[in-house]
Amino acid sequence: MTEVTGSARIRVRYAETDQMGVVYHGNYFAWFEVGRVEWLRQLGWSYKALEADGVSLPVIEATCQYRHPARYDDELEIRTTGHMATPIRVQFSYELVRLEDARVLATARTMHVPMNREGRPCRLPAALREIFS
Repeated sequence: MTEVTGSARIRVRYAETDQMGVVYHGNYFAWFEVGRVEWLRQLGWSYKALEADGVSLPVIEATCQYRHPARYDDELEIRTTGHMATPIRVQFSYELVRLEDARVLATARTMHVPMNREGRPCRLPAALREIFS
């Protein structure tokens, strides 16, 4: 499968900003989760269905490069791409773009290991592995 990028839109809420009106850095990772969930949904899967199958995708590594601040009431697009980094590691890449001026505010990456109900690494379901290939 060729690389597929999904997207999700959000608007910065007042509660996500600090006293200067700038988004608190930790909130970006919650937005990246929105991007992951929507990416899977746009490809016909859901985190809920994955967990019902006994598989979770915990984050084992996360990085973010903050380029420009997001501010209260900005409308943002989270562009997400996922692929298999190794046979048991899934990587997501993100671009956070302010829609008003198309400025890339942040880029990020998260690494995940599929885990079974016993908390042990496992393979993704075959159909989902195909999506990540």
